[in-house]
Amino acid sequence: MTTPATLSRPQLRRVLRQRRRALSRSQQRLAARNLYRQLVQSPQFRRARHIALYLPNDGEIDPRPLLAAAQKRGKRTYLPVLSAWPRTKMVFQRVSRHEKLAGNRFRILEPRPQPKRQRKVWTLDLVLLPLVGFDDRGGRLGMGGGFYDRSLAYLRMRKNWHMPTLLGLAHECQRVDELAMASWDVPLQATVTDKAWY
Repeated sequence: MTTPATLSRPQLRRVLRQRRRALSRSQQRLAARNLYRQLVQSPQFRRARHIALYLPNDGEIDPRPLLAAAQKRGKRTYLPVLSAWPRTKMVFQRVSRHEKLAGNRFRILEPRPQPKRQRKVWTLDLVLLPLVGFDDRGGRLGMGGGFYDRSLAYLRMRKNWHMPTLLGLAHECQRVDELAMASWDVPLQATVTDKAWY
């Protein structure tokens, strides 16, 4: 989808968030089903034993069908949990099927922090990331908090480190021609939408 190249990152973020929030409930449900079909039989998903996902917020494409499929197949699933201190840190914590979740400071559901159930990000096989915008070259525009970029910063220092596989998840309407990458941005191996892989 074409977006004016003259927009700043905050302006682009605002436009793309409006696009995904404009999708109706039925469009969101259909997108979630189509995303599931794109990913569930992929080698990346089938081979992974430890998978981090997210719970949708603010119009993000919904990966909960993938979460349910992973748990049904005996894979270990993890959700991001924000640290109380430092407030800029995020960890990944194992989540079970009927676990009670509570809203964090951004009103996003997450499990109650339990350090013994948390796993270092570099020991995960697959991380499915939310995003606001993406391009065909692995560029990702997030919400602006930098939680994923900080958690994955070690990947910029490693040339031969291949874990985890990073896949962005998005609605097709969040695709842009080109994203200017900031020095702290961690590129994705691919982005998967309800329509295609990029």
